Parts: sequence; C-alpha cells; structure tokens
Amino acid sequence: MSGSGLPLRALAPDVCVAPQLGPEAMAEAARLGFRSVVNNRPDFEHGPDQPTHAALEAAARAAGLEYRFLPVDGAYQSPAQVAAFARLMAELPRPILVFCRSGARSARLYLAALQAA
Repeated sequence: MSGSGLPLRALAPDVCVAPQLGPEAMAEAARLGFRSVVNNRPDFEHGPDQPTHAALEAAARAAGLEYRFLPVDGAYQSPAQVAAFARLMAELPRPILVFCRSGARSARLYLAALQAA
C-alpha cells in the first residue's frame, strides 16, 4: 500500500485508516490493491462541503470496490456500532480501507472491535 498519494496509516497488514477521502480517491484505493472501503463519517457532519456517502459509494463501486457506510459519532461509538464494525471486518474482502474525518474514530472502532472479539 505504499507509493500512494493517499494519507494512509496501517492498523494491520490488511487494514488501513485514512482521513476524509473524496470520490476521486476511490480509483487510487483500488489501484493500490484495496478491495473494500468503509466510511465511518456521517453525511454533512461539518457542513455541505463534505462528500456524501452516496457519491463515495458510487465512485467506490465504479472502481470495483466493496463499500459500506457505518456512520458513527466522533466522540462515542456504541457497543452496537462496534459489533457492526467487527462484522464488516469479518465479512469484507481484504485489504480494507477505513476512513472518517481524521482517521481517529475509525482507528478506535478497529481497536474496540479487536477487543470485543
């Protein structure tokens, strides 16, 4: 997953986290070998300039990626959200790219899902 213009941080050999991505990043993610993308950022969390999950999903699917939308609050992720994230990690083809505003909540979800397993 190296040699990318995407701001990636590896959480595991086959799971990376990133800050907010735009639709144009989906083709790059596919080129890098990702097979799935999970968006943890609610639509319009900080205003109308943020890409919607519908636009991101369309771009991801056009690039041949699996796409899931699991919006969670930046300050709190419920046990049900952690369980839903764990299911996504178990079901989706890897490598997986997960993102939110900064990457922090996606990383927290990943670590919480590991602890809950």
